[in-house]
Amino acid sequence: MSSAIEFLDLAPIRSARGRMRLPGSKSVSIRALLLAALSEGETRLTGLLDSDDTRVMREALKACGVPLEDLGEAGWRVRGAARLPRREADIFVGNSGLSIRTLVAVLAFMDGRYRLSGIPRMHERPIGDLVDALRPLGARIGYQQKEGFPPLLIEPARARAAQPVRVRGDASSQFLTGILQSAPLLAQERELVVEVEGELISRPYIDLSIALMRRFGVEVQRGTTAAGTPRFTVAAGSRYRAPGAFAVEGDASSASYFLALGALAGGPVRVQGMGSASLQGDVRFAEVMSAMGAEVSQGEDWTEVRSPGLASGFRPKAIDADFNHIPDAAMTVAVVALFADGPSLLRNIGSWRVKETDRIAAMAAELAKLGAAVEAGPDWLRVTPPAALRTAAIDTYDDHRIAMSFSLAACGGIPVRINDPGCVAKTFPDYFARLAALTTSG
Repeated sequence: MSSAIEFLDLAPIRSARGRMRLPGSKSVSIRALLLAALSEGETRLTGLLDSDDTRVMREALKACGVPLEDLGEAGWRVRGAARLPRREADIFVGNSGLSIRTLVAVLAFMDGRYRLSGIPRMHERPIGDLVDALRPLGARIGYQQKEGFPPLLIEPARARAAQPVRVRGDASSQFLTGILQSAPLLAQERELVVEVEGELISRPYIDLSIALMRRFGVEVQRGTTAAGTPRFTVAAGSRYRAPGAFAVEGDASSASYFLALGALAGGPVRVQGMGSASLQGDVRFAEVMSAMGAEVSQGEDWTEVRSPGLASGFRPKAIDADFNHIPDAAMTVAVVALFADGPSLLRNIGSWRVKETDRIAAMAAELAKLGAAVEAGPDWLRVTPPAALRTAAIDTYDDHRIAMSFSLAACGGIPVRINDPGCVAKTFPDYFARLAALTTSG
C-alpha cells in the first residue's frame, strides 16, 4: 500500500473465513540477518520478511560492507564474517527499535566509527540503559543530540573492562538481545557473563534470541543471580557459524489480527506458517483467544480460530491478564475487548510507552473514539465495551500495529476509517489486501 494514501475506509465486516500464509517474522528476520552477517561462511535465508524494518537492517549491513545478494524466490544470500568489512558508516535505522538496539551492541566492538540516526520518533525512544550496560565493557558511544537518546556516534572501543555486564530487564528485552548477540565478539579469551537487574519483560523474545544464536552455532547458558534474576553466560571462544540455509517462520505478531478475525467474524480462519513449533512468544495469543471463548485448533505449522461470530450473538469473554509475555499481540486483545461481555484489564504493558508511539495513550484515545470507556495507568489499560460502537476515524500515529489492530473494529457492524494506512509497510505491506481476501462485507 502506498504511503501516500491519506486514509482507507473499511466497510463493515459481516463474516470471515479462509486460509492465509503469514509473511516472515520481523523478529526472526532482523535477528537472522545480523547473525548471518557475523557468521563464518554463507547463509541462504528463505522466507525473509520484506518490509520497512527488514530493509533497514539489510541496508545497515550493506553500509557496513556485508555482501547480500537477492536471489528472488530463492531468498537472500549473506556472506558473513566475524568482523564487518567496513570500519566507518552512516546508518539510518528509520523507526526500527530492534535494528538499532542490536546494531549498537555489535558495532560498539567493531573497532570502527559509526553514526546511527533515524526518524524523529526514533530520536525520542530511550537507549540509555543499553549504552550504560555497554560502556563498562569499553564501548565508546556518544549522544549527538539528547542524552540517553539517538542519534548516536560509536567510536573504537577501549580495552575491555570488568564484568559481569549488567542490564536492566524492565526497559526493553531488545537491550538484552543486543548484548547477547554481540557476546561472541567479547568472549574471545574469557567467558562473558550478563546479569539482569530487576524484572525481565518480554521474556519470550529472549528465548527467541537464544534459540537463534544456537542455530548459528553459539550456546547461551542460563542461570540465576543471588537476587534470583536471570544470568546468561557465553563461553570463551564462541563464534557464529553459518548454518548454510535458514528458513524464517511466519510472523506470530501479525498472525494475531487474523486469529482475532476468526474469533470475531466466525471463521474458520487459518494462518499457515505459525503453530505449536513456533519459536516466537506471540504464538501464545492463540491461548488468549481460547480464554476469551473462541475455538482454537493448532498443528506444528498452522493455527485456526473459529466462533459463532458477533453477527450470531457471540461475545468474547472479558479478560484480566498479565501481557508481559506478548506485549505486541496484546494490542489486538485491546480491540477484541471492545466486543467482550464485560470490562477487560490488560496488565504489565508498560513497554508500550516506549514503542513506535506511546501505545497506552494512543490505544486509549482511539478506543474511546469508538465508544469504549477506557482507563489507563503507567502499565495497564482497562477497556469497558460500549453498548453500541460508534463510527470513527482512527489515527494511527505512524504505528503499524495500531492500524492493523483497529481494522478489526469493522467486525462490529460499522464502517471504520484508518488514517495513514501505509504505516503498515513497517512489517506487513499488503495487510489490508490480505484482510479483504478473507472477509465478506455488508
